[in-house]
Formats: sequence, structure tokens, C-alpha cells
Amino acid sequence: MSVDISERLASLAGKIEQQRSSIETEEATKNAFVMPFISLVLGYDVFNPNEVVPEFTADVGTKKGEKIDYAIVKDDEVQILIECKHIGAPLNIKHASQLFRYFAVANARIAVLTNGDEYQFFTDLDAPNRMDEKPFLVVQITDLDAAHVPELRKLTKDVFDLDSIISAAEELKYVGELKRVLAAQFVSPDVEWVKFLTGRVYEGAFTQKVRDQFTALVSKAAKQFLNDRINDRLKAALGGQVVAPDNTTVSSSEASEHVAEASVEAADRKDGIDTTLEEIEAFQIVRAIACSEVAPSRIAQRDNKSYFGILLDDNNRRPIARLWFNTSQKYIGLFDAEKNETREPIETLDEIYKFADRIRETVHYYD
Repeated sequence: MSVDISERLASLAGKIEQQRSSIETEEATKNAFVMPFISLVLGYDVFNPNEVVPEFTADVGTKKGEKIDYAIVKDDEVQILIECKHIGAPLNIKHASQLFRYFAVANARIAVLTNGDEYQFFTDLDAPNRMDEKPFLVVQITDLDAAHVPELRKLTKDVFDLDSIISAAEELKYVGELKRVLAAQFVSPDVEWVKFLTGRVYEGAFTQKVRDQFTALVSKAAKQFLNDRINDRLKAALGGQVVAPDNTTVSSSEASEHVAEASVEAADRKDGIDTTLEEIEAFQIVRAIACSEVAPSRIAQRDNKSYFGILLDDNNRRPIARLWFNTSQKYIGLFDAEKNETREPIETLDEIYKFADRIRETVHYYD
């Protein structure tokens, strides 16, 4: 594919953000978001019935003429089945009944349940020819984890290798589940987790008193562990002192503690937005540049699922910059006098300083 998959995913994410409010049906979701995913991201020709079969039909027991939204064919075999729901619709296992029925009959090894933004990928790790009840990979286009990009690349037409996909699926499935378990333990450690860690540092009996004491200690240690890991990076990027979100000046260790607590709390957030350390560091760099023109208190941050916004006076109509950090290739979005955005690729946060003059000019457009 001539354009990197990361750029295609970023483009699709922008399209979803712009158009999702106007999409009212499942059919519109397929046309606006799912077909571009199959075509632009995965590289299959949606207009070639030898590659992509819409309304795929296979008789399943007493279910005659039942259809599934798309079947992707590779090497003359149905490899991927896709079932679509309306954009924004919650996805759960009850929505996958047709995928379950078709999975064995069509001899496909990959099944996908999607609402046009979230994609759940299934295979048959638990029992041969029977679709698993839990996905091995969950991807949200507008809030993309960079670690998922290589896994999506394996599904593209040019490099599709079923053996490689299946071999990676088990690891992906269990790593994902372990991450969720660890995140939950950082937020609210359960008794077994507390007992396990206590046994590594305390030789006495695990009494109720000891349990209560170490439950608090484990939670405190988890936050301090994240704090220690973050602290060095903040020091390296920002020096000894940084500007906190409330516009007060704090030490880098205090700032990293704030970020560590936010990272732990993010595991339990319901809005799906996870502000990363890199985004905070980049915001501080942009703010440091813009502070030569306006008061620091006027430079605000507003995180979204697809990008991290930096605004003047916390006003969406006064964007200073946008951080597009949800793909393997990171971009900083810069604005001209007409508020047209240009995305500039960056490899390291230090490269933001190359755009200092443009950032200062943008501030002057509004002031």
C-alpha cells in the first residue's frame, strides 16, 4: 500500500469524528465507515465480488437465506466475515449470533463485529471451528492504540497470512486480558492480589489487621511505582519545574505524581479518553512556546478520543495546535489564519520546537 496504514487510519478517524452525528442507519454506517475501512485500510477492492462479497449468504441448518454483511475472500477462500451495527451502538456477544452460525459453515477463521468505529476481532482459539466468545483484539479507530497498528497490518490484502494472524491471536487475547486485570488491581486491589504481594515482603500471618494495612500500602505503592517511572521522563523533557493544569508551578516529581494518579484513574474512566504522558509533555512544550506571547493561564488543554487539543482561552474556535498521537506516526496539527489545519509528522517531542514560530503566529491570529 503506497500510503502507510497509520495515515489511512488517521484519515478514517477524522472522517468518523466529522460525520458520525449525521449517520442515522446501519446501512449508512456501512457505506460511510466500514467500506472505507475494508478498502482504504485493509486494501481490498469492495467493488470486486471475488474479493469482497456483500450480503454474503450461506444456509445454516434451519436458517435459510440468512445474510452476513461482508465476506472477504483471499486465495479463493472466505477468510474474514464482518457483521455491522449502527455507529455508536454498543457491541456485545449477543450481537454476534450470525457470526457464530456462519463461522464454521463458511470455514472462515476470522470474524469481525463492528459499529464502524469499534472493531472486535474473533477466531477459534478455544475450540476448533467454533468462534470464541471473547475477541482476541478490540480496536477503536478514533482512539487507536499504536500497538494495534501492526496487528491490523497483518490483515491487509498485501501481507495477509492466516497462520501468522492465528499465532498472534492467542498472545493478543491474553495480553489484553492481563492488562485489564492489572489496571483493575491498580485501581482497587483485591484480597488475593494484596495477599500475594504481602507474602513477598512480610513474613507474618496474613491476619485481618495485616490485610487492612497492606491493602492501603499496595494501593499507595502502585501509585508511587507509576510516579517513579514517569518522573525521569518528565525531568528529561521539561527540566526541574513544569506548569500544572491549574496554572501553578510545580516540581517535576509533583507533576509526575499527578500524571500517575490520572493514569490509574483512567483505567476506570467511562468516556474512553485516556490522556497519555506524551500528550502532557507535548502540551507543556507548546505552552512554554506560546507563553512568550500570552499569559500561561490562557493556554488550555482539551483531550478528545482522536486528538489532544491545545486552545487559547479554552475556546474550540481558537485552536493553537492539535496532537495526533494515537498512531505509530505522530503528528502535530498547526493552524493558519483561516484555521486550516496542517499535520506535520514528528518522531520525538523535541521536534515540536521546530514549529515555535508557527505556534506563536497562531496565537497572534486570535489576539
